[in-house]
Amino acid sequence: MDRFDIQPLKQLVSRIAAAVGVPRDDAELLADALIEADVSGTSTHGVSRLAVYIKRIEKGLIDPKAALRVERQRASTLVVDAFNGLGQVQAVKTLDLLLPMAQQTGTASATMRHSQHFGAASYYCNRAADQGMILLATTNCEPSMSPEGGCEAFFGTNPIAMSFPTGKGFHVKADLATSLVARGNIIAAQKRGQHIPPGWALDVDGNPTTDAAAALAGTVLTMAGHKGYALALMVEVLSGVLSGAAVGADIGSMYKHLDRPQDVGHFFCLIDIAAFMELDQFKARIDSMIDRIKACRKRPGIEEILVPGERSYRTAVDRTQRGVPLDAATLAELRELAGRLSVPFALEPVVVG
Repeated sequence: MDRFDIQPLKQLVSRIAAAVGVPRDDAELLADALIEADVSGTSTHGVSRLAVYIKRIEKGLIDPKAALRVERQRASTLVVDAFNGLGQVQAVKTLDLLLPMAQQTGTASATMRHSQHFGAASYYCNRAADQGMILLATTNCEPSMSPEGGCEAFFGTNPIAMSFPTGKGFHVKADLATSLVARGNIIAAQKRGQHIPPGWALDVDGNPTTDAAAALAGTVLTMAGHKGYALALMVEVLSGVLSGAAVGADIGSMYKHLDRPQDVGHFFCLIDIAAFMELDQFKARIDSMIDRIKACRKRPGIEEILVPGERSYRTAVDRTQRGVPLDAATLAELRELAGRLSVPFALEPVVVG
């Protein structure tokens, strides 16, 4: 795959979003969220999603200028209506409202409804960690995963994410789907015309399949069987039931349902570390924990024990220096969007030595 410098890519994505009515600051925020996912190696939630967001904006299913409305508030809680705005934009604005509340009370939580797919949940967790805070983030998603024992999709991949600031130069980051694999990996395989590994998914009749299209029509499997099922249900309650958003099969499909909004729900719980101990003390303690983890005896053939977030940090360092790889399908989508929306296409591949 060709690689591209981050800033020209951000500028292109931002201009494409602005061309369909996204305000400039919001367009830049959307571009930052998408490209940050590509930079850290989560390309399934990166620029490859731009085309479907644009399509939904053009069909009136996403309001590019939607105002965020706080419908209920207490000292440390918010109930927010995203009004079919861009998920990334409304989620960051909600987090910005929570930050001073958490500083005042120690913790602050929010539910969001009438939202969209909001990309990588860790994006918001890392923003909080940059401020010396811990964010637990969950979101429900369009149905793609059956309950344990079923073969009909009910839950989304329902991710759970959290980041912790450290003194190591990177955040410890946990961002995991409650499915065996993120559905974006299957979508990417379908785009490339590739099969998926055995054990990822079932077809519509409940039979194991390696065909990406059959998997997308059927169901992804939960991680760890009934344990993943229980975690997916927890996310559905926090993100969907508690927020007042759609639940299960009532959530609109981003790709299939081009006639109705998604009504995705999110849940944020923000913790101010300084309410519990000094931030420097926390960082010293988590750094010590990391050192002890990495000093554990290694399994045969293992050279290094990594902590969650370390691999994506190293990927980000590499891609910041050498450019972000884009597959041919995503690059073709960007060219088409730029041409149709009269946005200059100024991307040139980076020559990697």
